[in-house]
Amino acid sequence: MDHPIFELKNISYTYRDKMETTPALKDINLSIHKGDFVALVGPNGSGKTTLIKLILGVLKLQSGEIYINGNSLRNFQAWQEVGYVSQKSNSFSKGFPATVSEVVLSGLTKAKGLFKRFRKEDYRKLEEVLDLLNISHLKDKNISLLSGGQTQRVFIARALINNPSILVLDEPTVGIDAKHVKEFYDVLFRLKEQSVTILLVTHDIGVVVDHADEVACLNEHLHFHGTNHEFKNLGEAELSKIYGFPLQLVSHDHERACCE
Repeated sequence: MDHPIFELKNISYTYRDKMETTPALKDINLSIHKGDFVALVGPNGSGKTTLIKLILGVLKLQSGEIYINGNSLRNFQAWQEVGYVSQKSNSFSKGFPATVSEVVLSGLTKAKGLFKRFRKEDYRKLEEVLDLLNISHLKDKNISLLSGGQTQRVFIARALINNPSILVLDEPTVGIDAKHVKEFYDVLFRLKEQSVTILLVTHDIGVVVDHADEVACLNEHLHFHGTNHEFKNLGEAELSKIYGFPLQLVSHDHERACCE
């Protein structure tokens, strides 16, 4: 049976402290299939990062079920199948005394164990992912000397060195200039061609609808999940209702973009 890569059923989550409760997600149902490139969009505070943390097991489920490759998240063990790049990775390099190769190889630590030596096969994998991301020429360079776009590619390489079938990225282009954002999406397109399933959290609607296969729009509830073409054809009134404030669709470089 061909299971979805991710299947979320009736997911709700509420943050609680002594004084108040804050609902973050309400009754989310979402399926993502092998090889899909899905962009998860929504306003700040809409629950996007909370949903990613639930999928990755960082937050404990309060209600509902999550399945990865047909396996319940509660029993899922094969985390080497899931690569993750956080929104903070492009600031990781500040003053960190490690080369690009060392950072990428550290992605094998969870599978190998902390004190295991790297083998010839590990270095072969290193060369493959550096080549895939066009950063082989940087392998001996200190990561603190890289640009934001280069650093982000290093962390994608780190996430890919275990040959995961799934890549989850949380706001990965924050702080990266326009030129390197384009290079970043070019990299994701090459990964999609290799049947890597991509779940990308982003606020950058105008760019992502031209790259993702599908868009899921979240604001506590899942208000929309469909193709990028269907998302582009949503009316401004409908988008503004989802986001909770006015949005205007404008033309940019002869393409239709959505800007706050």
